[in-house]
Amino acid sequence: MKFISVIIQPYKLDEVREALSSIDIQGMNVLEAKGFGRQKGHTEHYRGAEYLVAFLPKLKLEIAVRDDQLDRALETIRSSASTGKIGDGKIFVFDLQEVMRIRTGETGEEAL
Repeated sequence: MKFISVIIQPYKLDEVREALSSIDIQGMNVLEAKGFGRQKGHTEHYRGAEYLVAFLPKLKLEIAVRDDQLDRALETIRSSASTGKIGDGKIFVFDLQEVMRIRTGETGEEAL
């Protein structure tokens, strides 16, 4: 099993969610995040003063998948989240040692 952590632009959430649903990947956590990478933030003007906005709004998605779903999930996320511009985000993949469904006690892939 794999754990996928994805940082995307907030306005891409519905597109990514729908694309993952279309390939039978169900369930994800969505967290609001702030950060920057190569884009390094931007400046804004407020009441005549200039402010540096170093941390930009992002969303962090957490998705657990079976090993056989990984490649398809990564390509689906990449294609649905991409705008081709700087700041599109990143995908991180981790090995998932164990998972347990709290309600039933099911473990492993059955708990996904």
